[in-house]
Amino acid sequence: MLISGFNNIFTLLSLAMLVFAVVALVFAATARKDAYPAADKKTKSFWLIILGVVVAVDFFLSGVLFLQIAGLVATIVFMVDVRPALRQVSGGGRRSGGSSSDGPYGPYNGGR
Repeated sequence: MLISGFNNIFTLLSLAMLVFAVVALVFAATARKDAYPAADKKTKSFWLIILGVVVAVDFFLSGVLFLQIAGLVATIVFMVDVRPALRQVSGGGRRSGGSSSDGPYGPYNGGR
């Protein structure tokens, strides 16, 4: 019974990693090609290949945990580093019209 529970948890985690990688691949594919060098990141082809391999590993080799974790790291790097830089370069960043000194709770006024 315990092994069955772990197997179900592992299956759900594998599925979540696959979905996360597919979402990152879609974001990488829909970004403009010229935004990658403008954001000082690797090329669009590089990220499409890396994320495509991650999706393939997550889909076909779901039992190889080391490869899945390496793919998860690559996906996280894309989502937290590359994607925000691409959005900022492409003009898809802050939509509220705030200034660069605005924090998450309003303008930063230097502690005054």
